[in-house]
Amino acid sequence: MKVTVMTGDEQILTLDVDPDESVENLKALLEVETRVPLQQQLLHFNGKEIQNAEKLSAIGVQDGDLVMMLPTSERSSQDNLRINPADGTAVNPQAFQQHIRGDSHLMAQLLQNDPQLAQAILGDDTNELQNILRSRHQQKTELKRKQEEELALLCADPFDVEAQKKIEAAIRQKGIDENWEAALEHNPESFARVVMLYVDMEVNGVPLKAFVDSGAQSTIISKSCAERCGLLRLLDQRFRGVAVGVGQSEILGRIHVAPIKIGHQFYHCSFTVLDAPNMEFLFGLDMLRKHQCMIDLKDNVLRVGGGEVSVPFLQEKDIPAHIHDEEKLSKLASLGQATGESSRAREGTPNAPQQTPPSGAPVANPPQGGDFEAKVTKLVELGFDRASVIQALKLFNGNEEQAAAFLFGG
Repeated sequence: MKVTVMTGDEQILTLDVDPDESVENLKALLEVETRVPLQQQLLHFNGKEIQNAEKLSAIGVQDGDLVMMLPTSERSSQDNLRINPADGTAVNPQAFQQHIRGDSHLMAQLLQNDPQLAQAILGDDTNELQNILRSRHQQKTELKRKQEEELALLCADPFDVEAQKKIEAAIRQKGIDENWEAALEHNPESFARVVMLYVDMEVNGVPLKAFVDSGAQSTIISKSCAERCGLLRLLDQRFRGVAVGVGQSEILGRIHVAPIKIGHQFYHCSFTVLDAPNMEFLFGLDMLRKHQCMIDLKDNVLRVGGGEVSVPFLQEKDIPAHIHDEEKLSKLASLGQATGESSRAREGTPNAPQQTPPSGAPVANPPQGGDFEAKVTKLVELGFDRASVIQALKLFNGNEEQAAAFLFGG
């Protein structure tokens, strides 16, 4: 059928369309004929605006009928694309999506420079689009605030001591930020989680995943693991004590000698027994030295007996998830507090007293003052939850850089 369309500038067009054609497709034909974008067209039939999804036959348009096309005002179109200055979200997210999608050049730029936003525009979830726009607005606001602060500092009185302190802090922070960006570009693996060194061993015939830690002065076995290996009956409780470092564990005593199998060879080993339910077996420096072990990170193997036996370090997928906590607990031994103290203190002396950390040794909980709270706030701003940040800072004795690396890797 033929439909006559009169435009706002009194131009008359006659279009040949199917009765079951949608209004949107009619607008698309008019866009080709009049150069008026589809989004800016308002079509009226019998004095009533007709919607894009409606079919011409359904609203009563017949052969030879007249349809009026009224271009929307430029102001109305711009209002639909307006961004809320308060939070950066789109006033009309659907219209915003359609406008960006219709600009192929702009979409190509977005796909290259901001693929996350581009995917949100191409998708159907307007809530996700609004969240991304809100996030981008917050980033721009924060950047603008920092730039204003820097400008204010440059214009400050050069004899103002407080202003000079702020300038010094801003310069230092800028250097830190540049160093962080350089690390992300040239050394991104430093922000990844480091897989600790585990090997397969057998203790008294029982297979175990042994945590190799050259920073621990003594080889450690948990009470439950010693019981599973049939060694608890050999526990000498005269060597009891308390291991204090990152947290605290009770030293139950020592097992003076038992067989371990590494590769195809058997070796004699002594153990310090800890009441640490989350840690099974840690192969420490005492046994590494005794059996002339070499940690070969190039070939990713542990060489024992000067190289007579080589066993590969386990990949992360081969390490059971429940023993990842050993990595945290091993820092107790790595600090060389009570484990080393207990292994060499008062040998042969029955009922040795509990050990305390040597002078200057880190304690289990870092200071909780204003400096600690400032570190918590700074790490929370990076996107981590407060509880995890506090736990990480306590784990690393208040060291902000190590805590951040741990959180990024986790």
